[in-house]
Amino acid sequence: MVTAPRPQSVSGHHEGLLPARLILGRPIGIVQPKRSKVVSIAPGCYSSRWSDSQEAGLQLHPPRRTLLQTILPAPGMANYRFALGKHVVADFLLLIAAFGLLPVQSHQFGQWAGPILVYGAIFTLLGYSERLYDREILRLPTEETVLLLKVFVWSTAMMSVAFVSWGGPAQHSVLKFITAASLGCTLMLVYRRCLREFLSRRVANGNTRNVLVVGAGQVGRKLARLIEEDPAERRRVCGFLDAKQLWRKDVLGGVEDLPAVARQEFVDEVLITVPQQSQIARKAIWQARRNHIDVKIVADVMGADPSRVTLERFEDIPVVTLWEEAVPVVRLLLKRIADLIFSGIGLICAAPLFAAIALAIKLDSPGSVFYRAPRVGLKGRHFLCYKFRTMVADADRLKEDLREQNERQGPFFKLAGDPRVTHVGRFLRRYSLDELPQMWNVLKGEMSLVGPRPHPVDDVQRYALEDYQRLEATPGLTGLWQVTARHDPSFERSMALDREYIGRWSLGMDLRILCKTIGAVVRGEGA
Repeated sequence: MVTAPRPQSVSGHHEGLLPARLILGRPIGIVQPKRSKVVSIAPGCYSSRWSDSQEAGLQLHPPRRTLLQTILPAPGMANYRFALGKHVVADFLLLIAAFGLLPVQSHQFGQWAGPILVYGAIFTLLGYSERLYDREILRLPTEETVLLLKVFVWSTAMMSVAFVSWGGPAQHSVLKFITAASLGCTLMLVYRRCLREFLSRRVANGNTRNVLVVGAGQVGRKLARLIEEDPAERRRVCGFLDAKQLWRKDVLGGVEDLPAVARQEFVDEVLITVPQQSQIARKAIWQARRNHIDVKIVADVMGADPSRVTLERFEDIPVVTLWEEAVPVVRLLLKRIADLIFSGIGLICAAPLFAAIALAIKLDSPGSVFYRAPRVGLKGRHFLCYKFRTMVADADRLKEDLREQNERQGPFFKLAGDPRVTHVGRFLRRYSLDELPQMWNVLKGEMSLVGPRPHPVDDVQRYALEDYQRLEATPGLTGLWQVTARHDPSFERSMALDREYIGRWSLGMDLRILCKTIGAVVRGEGA
């Protein structure tokens, strides 16, 4: 994933006023956590040598007990949150589908309905006792496969014994049941494999959460390796914070650099792997919460609110989530659905207009119909932004020659009466018709109908550190700045409006901006 270049200087004034991470719909401002809520960490509760079980505070089971736990069910291990989610429903449906393939006559389906439901209940309960559906435990594929086979063997054995004890179905019926159950288990394994492949492709496409690890010691590096090696983990380790190992390439600074690094790397999570260094851990937790960043810590912590603490496991390393920012997932999903619907309909309905504009551009000046230029989008990702060409063919080459005449402040480049603009281009800009091809970017998910406008790569390279916050939202066809202060040359004003949009975002706000945009386009205020 390509990210925007890092700025050379940091403004301490802005760093103290604005959080490093902005969330759509979340009011902007530094969160000042109550000091009574700060987690106190017991000194020496964790060892930098994870292999030392006594210093780590872990109870390692002897090999015999571990083997028994692998083979025997554990109905007493139910002290955790039971994730009634997609795996439970999927497993139940796959079992029903497998039994539906049984070669039985129609009048025998009623005899199988009861056993199928009972078997599904037994399988689910055993999966519950074995923590098969616990979403807070991250397992490698081999570990999950062994656990699934264990649940299958025991549930099938229990149901087969029940068949024989009831004296109902004949022996060949029991064999049919075992065959169908085996098919169901195979379908579950295939489903989980396909799900991991799907998640792996999402990671490859850049849909990841950026993780910053505090502590570059043995535990921190092992944790980073586990995150990177698991294809189902939608996380990317962007670096470490460790003042004692600044000479390493992947160490981005000390804990005091957390706000600046979080802005540069678009950090979503901070993982603290040195809780025995209480001052460093306290400072990291405090700064992460102030900057709207999720906080997770390795090993034992005391004094945390149990209702807010969750546990994940990376192999043999427990990670405790102390604070997790609320992200409006449902509203963001509705926003994306609206983008898909309106951009798809818009592209179809505007096809005749596209043809007319393309013909006019070709007749007016030599060159291609469309202008494709790299832009910087969400979290610094680069994408090709599409527009109708409104300038001469070599406009980009002439831009640097005209930069001294720039009428905008800051990184923006805007020039009234730009000599590079063609006659047709001037008309298209006046009514914002040159932006219509960007509906293709909206359809692809690179842009949204409403959001901060995407900036060119060379403009982003001139950003100050605090300007990177506008990249926390998906860029849009139109935005709050376009309908409020489009002709204001102040770069600071545009940045403030973009941050205001992110902090106050709602679906109703998007609708109001779209309505104002339509009015501005009809009045020809786009130029």
